[in-house]
Amino acid sequence: MPVRIYKPARNAMQSGKGKSDYWLLEHEAAEPRRADPLMGWTSSGDTSQQVRLRFATKEQAVAFAEREGLAYRVTPEAPARSARKSYSDNFCWGRTDNWTH
Repeated sequence: MPVRIYKPARNAMQSGKGKSDYWLLEHEAAEPRRADPLMGWTSSGDTSQQVRLRFATKEQAVAFAEREGLAYRVTPEAPARSARKSYSDNFCWGRTDNWTH
């Protein structure tokens, strides 16, 4: 059963890098999910989709997959965006250009 190793994206509500410095190992779907006709819930007979393992580094996740004999696919880490300028920088002391209305 193949697994996917990736570094999750930040939450849209986060402005910092907190709680985003780990790698996840997740099993890929072995069978498609189906809707329950009575309740409308989405279900699957494959319980391995519920398992998400967290690792500190990519190398630890790859070593675990190799040790357990799992076929794995590593998704490369997205490049870090440069820091944006904050609104308060418009009013800081010692600006190089003048602030005007």
